[in-house]
Amino acid sequence: MIIEPIIKGCIARNCHPYGIRAAVQQQINYIKRVPPVKGPKKVLVIGASSGYGLASRIALAFGGGADTIGVSFEKGPNEKGPGTAGWYNNIAFREAAESAGLTARNFIGDAFSDEMRRQVTDYILNEFGGEVDLVVYSLASGVRTAPDGVTYRSTLGVRNTPFSGEAFDLEHQTLTRQTLEPVSDQQLQDTVKVMGGEDWQLWIDWLNQAGVLAKNVKTVAYSYIGPESTWPLYRDGALGAAKTHLHRTADILNNQLSATGGQAHVVVCKAVVTKASAFIPVFPLYIALLYRVMKEKHLHETCIEQMYRLMAEMLYPIRGETPVDDQRLIRIDERELRADVQAEVEALRKQVTPENFMTVSDFSGYLQEFHALNGFGLPGVDYRADIDPATLAAMKP
Repeated sequence: MIIEPIIKGCIARNCHPYGIRAAVQQQINYIKRVPPVKGPKKVLVIGASSGYGLASRIALAFGGGADTIGVSFEKGPNEKGPGTAGWYNNIAFREAAESAGLTARNFIGDAFSDEMRRQVTDYILNEFGGEVDLVVYSLASGVRTAPDGVTYRSTLGVRNTPFSGEAFDLEHQTLTRQTLEPVSDQQLQDTVKVMGGEDWQLWIDWLNQAGVLAKNVKTVAYSYIGPESTWPLYRDGALGAAKTHLHRTADILNNQLSATGGQAHVVVCKAVVTKASAFIPVFPLYIALLYRVMKEKHLHETCIEQMYRLMAEMLYPIRGETPVDDQRLIRIDERELRADVQAEVEALRKQVTPENFMTVSDFSGYLQEFHALNGFGLPGVDYRADIDPATLAAMKP
């Protein structure tokens, strides 16, 4: 079969396995070109199959020689298609890491479940050296079934009054108008249950009780705050409530771990094209405008560049302690939020129309990164080559 990109609205419906391998290799090549990371050697990444989680794993493995465990929920090939992009990200990472002499174990399943926590803990105790010195929490999901069996669903919504703004229809490459409705109190609470810090807390408590956290263990979770123009979504909406809970959880965990020299931090990242951000209404246009400005100012960073800077300069600095703001957050979004950057983004936003958005923004750059997430548009990949489904079925994470 020949695999070509299929997009419905803003959702990618398929992926190219060999293009994904090339995309993972691009990130590995970047890490091999920069100075090494003097960081952890045994790492657990919860939510490891894409975005910041995958980039964290690559940066630490190929930049610092870390053995890693990755947990994710992905699907392999079946009669409906080749499977999910994350499935092949896991395979590509494992193959590259093992070729470099590193341990890279993938656990595929429900990261929210106690059963997954049990499997990972048993592996750490019996086959991974007995402990981990970094836990990265990078889950992005719209649904969570808690250990008590109750299923919660998150809602992308705002509070009080509807919020409208421009958005992309990637399928037709047009600019549309979208409106987010106010969320109910129950929807707000459910979103916090899915995207807040409760599951992160459960993971750390479980690992701690099992005795597999190293004495000076560090743990991080990723967040986003953004400029004032995104606050109806991120600070004031349902996502904001979840992020506030996540930030509070970091302080609770930090207090728990500090007794043995451990640390817990939330890392506030820059806006980038990820599977998660592509689903958020209104936000992609902001990213495309931001990309144009930051590229022109030579400030632009992709996921792998952000995660390298986090690990090498902030979480594991050669000298000094981890830099944090007055809320104890690690900020790697400082270049995005520079006053000159935001002023130019806002000026461009006022110029955007359905006719000119492709030239006013870096829409082409946004679309290129969106396709690359799913393995399309990568140099050196023969996209006209016939792919044998049996070959894909034989590939295991």
